[in-house]
Amino acid sequence: MSNQILLSMPAPFLEVRVHKTDLDPNVLAMCAGYELGEWRETQFADHVMEWLPEFALNYQEVQSMNAYNAVALLRKAARSIYQTSKFEGRGEFGELILHIILRQCFNTIPAISKIFFKDSSNDTVKGFDSVHIVYDGTTLDLYLGEVKFYKNINSAINDVIAELDLHTKCDYLRSEFSAILNKIDPEFPLAAQLKNLLHSNKSLDTIVDRIVIPVLLTYESDTISKFNRVTEEFKEALENEINQNWKNFSQKRFPKDFRIELILLPLKSKKSFISSLDGILKKWK
Repeated sequence: MSNQILLSMPAPFLEVRVHKTDLDPNVLAMCAGYELGEWRETQFADHVMEWLPEFALNYQEVQSMNAYNAVALLRKAARSIYQTSKFEGRGEFGELILHIILRQCFNTIPAISKIFFKDSSNDTVKGFDSVHIVYDGTTLDLYLGEVKFYKNINSAINDVIAELDLHTKCDYLRSEFSAILNKIDPEFPLAAQLKNLLHSNKSLDTIVDRIVIPVLLTYESDTISKFNRVTEEFKEALENEINQNWKNFSQKRFPKDFRIELILLPLKSKKSFISSLDGILKKWK
């Protein structure tokens, strides 16, 4: 079924440096790497933009893309994610990166585009930062993502822990499920399965068993700044850094009834990386 929905995706760019699935929570760490002594900032930004249409458009628009409307749809996608000159703290870039990692590392299918349903220009989309699914032909799992696109890892951890506490409460979940149900594209092939999972008559106990919360935290990394190429020493230093950040997260009080996937993405400079992303988007505004 999933192959009938999304046939292809860009070739992977980020490298998996740490992936441990026997922890609570599991941890996945990605890395952009280096090229000729420099962190691959520009290349990473180019890769992120390859995913822009799938991230920002609705299901029918993605399916309709062809040689004749691709430019118009790409411009529409760019305008939807970037509609202000005050771009420095924008979270949409983090949501887009989470989308990429979920698709490439967890083989998810985007169920709705949160950006497509922005209430108005420059408004932040309320609720979870991504709504993806994994369907094996029988069972449907719902991936409700959280992102903190930050410079400081400790601030990211503290703020996302507070959001996880809020977003896993009964009233919040019911409200989010209702919002998702109202935004499902009628042409989406798994619309019926998703609506059945989130039906208001279903006990949350049943639904929670099918929920995964991927948590993406970006941060400016001492290890990324210290090195200029991927070596065994770099890999060891980065793994130590990731292990410490996982420990800091795992010691917090996070919801134990939900499967949480911690995803860590070290950056060299958030401000510089956003400038690279912004430069590409400006060409399509």
